[in-house]
This record gives sequence, C-alpha cells and structure tokens, in this order.
Amino acid sequence: MKDREQSRGNDEDDARFEALLLRRALDLHPAQASIDELARDLGEDPVEFAGRDAVERAVRDLARTGLIHRNGEFAFPTLAALRFDELLG
Repeated sequence: MKDREQSRGNDEDDARFEALLLRRALDLHPAQASIDELARDLGEDPVEFAGRDAVERAVRDLARTGLIHRNGEFAFPTLAALRFDELLG
C-alpha cells in the first residue's frame, strides 16, 4: 500500500515538473532552450545527476505525448502545445 502511495506521489511530482518545464518552454518560444538552460531556469543544477535527470525525464515524457520537440540538446514546444497555450491564453 505504501509503495502505491509513494508511486502516486512521484507521479504527481513528475506531472507538476513537466507542467513547469512546458510552461517555461512556451514562455521562451520561439527560442530553443538547452537542457542545461531549462534545468537552471527551473532551479535544478544541470551538473548534478538528480537535477539533470528530472529535466531529461520531463522532456522525454513531454516529447512522447507530442508537446515538446527535442533537437539534440535543445527542446521547444510543438505546434500542438503552442495552439493549446493560445486557446487558454
């Protein structure tokens, strides 16, 4: 039971971090931010494993769902993410 609660907590934390990262990428558009820049912007240390890993996971998961494009070390929002942001505007 405790493992399930912790997993749910981790999933919620990951979702919040993905939302923060996507918001930052949308704010920076049309610029392509590097993974290190996104990490620093979100208060993570890109040199430390945990900070960089959190950003890498968020970018990977957002890319899988079609909200972020990745170009090497750079990430930027997809047209779908930009349009959704515009509609919520």
